[in-house]
Amino acid sequence: MDVWYVSYGSNLCEDRFMCYINGDRPPGSDKREIGCTDKAPPKVSGVAEIPYPLYFSKERSKWGSGGVAFIDHQKSKDELSIGRKYLITAEQFAEVVAQENNRNDLTIDLDEVIENGFSTIGSGWYGRIVCLGELNGAPMFTFTNNLPMSEMKCNKPSAAYLSTIARGLLELGLDQEDVIDYFLNKQGISGIFTKKDLYDYIWS
Repeated sequence: MDVWYVSYGSNLCEDRFMCYINGDRPPGSDKREIGCTDKAPPKVSGVAEIPYPLYFSKERSKWGSGGVAFIDHQKSKDELSIGRKYLITAEQFAEVVAQENNRNDLTIDLDEVIENGFSTIGSGWYGRIVCLGELNGAPMFTFTNNLPMSEMKCNKPSAAYLSTIARGLLELGLDQEDVIDYFLNKQGISGIFTKKDLYDYIWS
């Protein structure tokens, strides 16, 4: 079965996402991903809209000191997040989720996710699988933290991590000013950077 994996963090950048498929270390990260059993590239990819607010949390990751991207549990018409959808197999999706949660293997009951709208698959950072609907006969999924944004401490992301997301947004057709405007109101960034400071943080 094919599914849409809808990314909103560093996997917006296709080269970075392919590290989860092929097994490689993306620039800026200190971890080599193990890759998927099936290394076929996505059949299709493109921009997507996620009806949940984006924020940054956690203190440190493989990208260094700073937060990483999550989406809240509560939908918001006023705070849509930009996503990138990849059409991959259900097996590839499960292996990507496993890698995101530092697990060697993982079984996900996608029917349960579709029926309930979400499912908790563990205590990892990305242990909540969320169904975003269906497109062209294939279900759409993403993942986030088990806790809602209100219970997470927001923290600014590292420059390497944010730059990777920015590259992905440029690939989707945004220009640099669009990227800055998109980031500026996100929790973990809002109130910390001026426009110029954020530009320098990402592209200097």
